[in-house]
Parts: sequence; structure tokens; C-alpha cells
Amino acid sequence: MNRLHATKDFWLAALRADGPALWDAVAETGPDVPVGSDRTVADLAHDLTGELRWVRATVARGVTDRPPAPEETDRPEWPETLDSLRRELTGTIETLEALDPDFPAWNWAPQPKRANFWQRRMAHEVSLIRWDAESAAGRATPIETKLAADGVSEVLDTWLPAGRRSGPTDLHGVVHLVGTDAAQEWFVRLRGAGIALLDTGTILDSDDHHARAKATGTASDLQLALMGRKRPDQLALTGDPRLVQALRAG
Repeated sequence: MNRLHATKDFWLAALRADGPALWDAVAETGPDVPVGSDRTVADLAHDLTGELRWVRATVARGVTDRPPAPEETDRPEWPETLDSLRRELTGTIETLEALDPDFPAWNWAPQPKRANFWQRRMAHEVSLIRWDAESAAGRATPIETKLAADGVSEVLDTWLPAGRRSGPTDLHGVVHLVGTDAAQEWFVRLRGAGIALLDTGTILDSDDHHARAKATGTASDLQLALMGRKRPDQLALTGDPRLVQALRAG
């Protein structure tokens, strides 16, 4: 299995590209346009602003104990919402850039409690919400290929091992994901609620009779499907499609 060895500089570069693009799409679209089925652009902007503010405070503490949950805040008028979002996007880049990747910082995953978790997580969060905002504006562009490939890996090595799954958790089998434009593939063994990332040489044995599935698409489409933005049937699927649905994070 090929793995992208991303770095702080890689994730910060993604934030610098996707942050302004996200803000432009939000400002262009306006507050009342729907995003998906259950929220508006104003909801998206307000929620992301609060998340960015909370992450900035959390990552800068220099400790690994769990922080207080983010507080609910009243939604300001639209011009102030836009201004707050712009300031928090800029401030998040500045905060994350100032931190060494090994700086102690709590996170919710079964991984070392270090700032690089948040450098990676916020790069993907902002890129996904940029896609949401551009979709609302009617002009969504794919997630950059290398970033999306790392985003697929993040689902498999972070979200699912942390129990943050929205798909079924009672299936057993092997899923093969192929990112056509990234020259990258992933093999995942599902064991009910458990998962394991595999190298190709460990699964192609004649004694394994578990169900299998294969999903092929661009890295962007794979990440968007795993994060609930696209349906699995928008990928090229073979085998049991429920196994691919079981990889959905949320």
C-alpha cells in the first residue's frame, strides 16, 4: 500500500489555498442558500468559525488533557459572520504555522497527542467545507489530488480507528480502494466494528473467503464518498457495495 508522507508544510500550503477559496464561495453565495439537506451557507460559516476558534485555543495550550467542549454562541448578522470567518481562517493558519508538529496537543484519535494532528485535520476540514461552499455556489472543484489521497488515509488511519463511523459496523470483508489519479491504493479489512489497514501481500491468500469489494475513482471522489459528500455508487464499484458504505466516516 502506497502512503503519502505529508508534512506540516504540505498541510499549511493546502490551508492557504483552500481557506481563501472557501471564503470567496461563502461570500458569493449568500447566507440563505442551502448546503446539503439540513443547513444553509450561514450555518456552515457560523459553525466553521466556531470550530476554528476552538481548535486555535485547544492546540495552543501545550497540554494533552481533554479541553472543554466548544461553547454555543449566538449567530451575528451576515457581514459580521463573514468577517469573523475570514479572521478565523487567517488566524488558524497563523496558529498552526507557529507550532512545531511535535508540540503537545490533545486530539480525539488513538494517535500521539501532538499538534501535527490538527495541522492535518484542519487542512482536510477546510478543503471539505470549501467543496461544500463551492457546491452551494454551483461551481465545486475537486480536492487537490495529493491532499485528497492523504484525506482517504486520514479516514482509514484516524476516523475509523477512533470509532467515528457513520456506516454499518456489523460487516466483515476486505475493501480495495483505488485512487486512479494518485497512483495509490488502500486495502482495509473490516471485522465488524474493528478495521485494519493492510499491505497487499497480507490479504491475497487462498484461505481468506471473506466478502470483498473494490471502489475506484479519483482521490477526490474517494475522499468525498468516505466523508459523506458523494454516494458510493458514484464510484466504480465491484463486489458488495455495503462494505464500501461501512467505511463512511462521520
